[in-house]
Order: sequence, then structure tokens, then C-alpha cells
Amino acid sequence: MTSPSFLTTPQNRRIAYHQTAGQGPGVVFLGGFRSDMEGTKALYLEDWARVAGRAFLRFDYSGHGQSSGYFLDGAIGDWFEDALAAISALTSGPQILIGSSMGGWISLLVARDIMARETPERIAGLIGIAAAPDFTEDSMWAGFTDAQKVELATGQVALPSDYSDDPYIITKRLIDEGRERLVLRNPLNLPFPVRLLQGTEDVDVPPCVALRLLDHAQSPDLRLTLVKGADHRFSTPECLGLITFTLSEIHQKAAHDA
Repeated sequence: MTSPSFLTTPQNRRIAYHQTAGQGPGVVFLGGFRSDMEGTKALYLEDWARVAGRAFLRFDYSGHGQSSGYFLDGAIGDWFEDALAAISALTSGPQILIGSSMGGWISLLVARDIMARETPERIAGLIGIAAAPDFTEDSMWAGFTDAQKVELATGQVALPSDYSDDPYIITKRLIDEGRERLVLRNPLNLPFPVRLLQGTEDVDVPPCVALRLLDHAQSPDLRLTLVKGADHRFSTPECLGLITFTLSEIHQKAAHDA
């Protein structure tokens, strides 16, 4: 395992990253909640990019993996700022954003910010893998019992995790700050190819979330692919192959439209 490089963001957070040189459009992988850049999908995509000769970037949000900070101090806005800083400082030209779970939400925030700054040519496409926009509000907060909401008011609440023996610690700041970053309440214009990949057996981010995003977003080329039997990890050989097939399709479309 090679050591990462580091980027200091405008917020003075130290972000660990790995970057592969290659042709554009570049590919940026945005990981999920409590995930890091050493996951199966990130490394698979890096290998694909290296073989295909494509530029590729993976990184850890602050409080994740090898980046600075403490996870419980972070919130959606912090991780959005980390992603935007990494993309702005480390990439040039059009990029394809691939967001997994929470990374799907972060990628939508990045795209919305770039659209607002009138630099739409920077986004060549977006792929959401079990994308989880607004999950702090629509999944976490909406699913809390009255007792958990009272407990959260004191600072945090613990939730069981299917992926670790350690519980998820959800902070009041995560919920409160997330309300300032919602993307499904106001118009969401995505003027580039968007592909949503979703497993039918995903219990963490169920297919209804993908259907809601499909219905809400405005895009000239937006498609949802449901994979029967796939779970939230979306990391079987078949699912990984579908991700790179979809990525190749967007690359070809970008080349055709250039």
C-alpha cells in the first residue's frame, strides 16, 4: 500500500488522497458515511482507470481514513467542503463524479455548487451508487423515536450498525447541519448525464430513495438501473462490472459531444 498525498483545504483540514494520472474526463470517487478510500469500489475503479489511461482521484473526508480530524466533529457541510476543495485543487477539466451512498449526496452538492458558479463544463457526468441524498433528515431523524430525539438534544445518540460491532454515534450537529444541505426540497438541475445504480435488497438506502431522486432531479439524460438482489455494498463482481460499464458509457458520450 502506497502512502497518500495530502491537501490542506481552505478550512485548514488535511485531506489524504491518491491520484492517478491519465486522460480526461477525469473520475472522482466520493465515498460513504464512515467509509474510506481503501474500500472495494474505490480500489476497483482506480485499477480500471489505470488500465484505461484515465485520470482518477480518491480521497478521505476529514475525520475519515487517513485525513485529519475526528469523525464525530464532522457534518455533511464539512465533507462537502473537503470534496469541493479536492476537486478544485487537484483536478482540471471535465470530471465524472461517482458517489457511493453519502457520497451520492456529496456529489450532488458539489455539482449544484459548480452549476451555481457557472462552470458547468467541469462536470461531465454523475453516477450515484445507492445514493443517499438528505439521509440525515429523511432516514435518521425521521426514524428516531421520541426518546432518541430527546437523547439527541443532549448532544448525540447511538445507533446499531450492520457493518461494525461499534454503534453509529449520531451527533446533534450532524442532524442540524444536514438540514442546511438538503437537495430534495428545492429544484435540482443536473445538465449532464446522470446514472443511478441501485440494489433491490438495499435495506440502508432502499430503492424508493433512488426513485425519489429520479423524479425530483432535472436532467436531459437521467437513468436509474435497479439490480435485483444487490445490497447496499454493491460490490459483487457483477455490480462492479456494471459501474465501470456505466462509466465507460459516460466517457464515450463525453467524447462524442466534445
